[in-house]
Amino acid sequence: MIQNLPLRSVGKSDLMITPIGLGCWQFSKRKNMAGKFWPEMEDDIITQILKISLEGGINWFDTAEVYGNGASEKALAASLSNLGKKPGEIIIATKWWPMFRTAANILKTIDQRTAAVAPYPIDLYQVHQPWGFSNEKAEMEAMAKLVKDQKIRYVGVSNFSAKQMRNAWEALQKQDIHLVSNQVRYNLLDRKIESNGVLQIAKELGITIIAYSPLAQGLVTGKFHDNPDLLKNIGIRKYASPFKPAGLEKSRPVVKTVQELAKKYSVTPSQIALNWLINSHGETVVAIPGATKESHARENAGTMTFVLSAEDISLLNNKSTLFR
Repeated sequence: MIQNLPLRSVGKSDLMITPIGLGCWQFSKRKNMAGKFWPEMEDDIITQILKISLEGGINWFDTAEVYGNGASEKALAASLSNLGKKPGEIIIATKWWPMFRTAANILKTIDQRTAAVAPYPIDLYQVHQPWGFSNEKAEMEAMAKLVKDQKIRYVGVSNFSAKQMRNAWEALQKQDIHLVSNQVRYNLLDRKIESNGVLQIAKELGITIIAYSPLAQGLVTGKFHDNPDLLKNIGIRKYASPFKPAGLEKSRPVVKTVQELAKKYSVTPSQIALNWLINSHGETVVAIPGATKESHARENAGTMTFVLSAEDISLLNNKSTLFR
């Protein structure tokens, strides 16, 4: 195991995490619509990916109710148990799904979430997105009750705008509880949080940004630019504008720089892209790349073994300004 990796607090909490965590959507076992985004992974592969992640120093894992209707949570907990990890040795983040629900459902379903990740506690419980039947105030009041009842440790949100994030923060502050995180899409090819107020308010209020899709679904590594035939095997993603010829040309200058820096540092392009994320804004941003192969898990953890120079971070900033 890599020892003495730098740890960061999640917002104003005592949760100390590595700058890279592991996103666990891919453990959904093809249950429900969200789970069908990924091919089914066998339990032994899941366990091996977690083992490599842990050996590389990663100490936290992000999952969600909607990832296979609890299948990801259960697979994560089962594999961690098989690996001998005890409650308190790792950090679990999961999420409540608001669609077609009110805030009352947060309290109604918490025992299901607790059971799904047992024997581990829910260290960070997040509202997965802001499009439910209740407002931020009602949802945060329900979350605050869970904290006070010791059902969860800390509260986060996901996909919240700057205004929604501030509303959630204010609602929790009235309960003397901190909003500690906002999980949003952020990568070199999608830097919108830098211009829409989300990153600015996160820094102002001491809220950690958890970057999901940190590799832009593989685009930022250049594998699709170098081998367009791979686009045939990525399902409906190939119809999204970033994967079309014009989109590939738009991102090519960024990808070229990422690949050049990978050679300079003797690392992989994905490690350059992830390193930029976790080091561009002090300790505000952490990232949760996924992993469907053992090699992905090794790359993720390896991201934390070096730090891009200020000059190279600036170079990447300049090359990707178009995506702000």
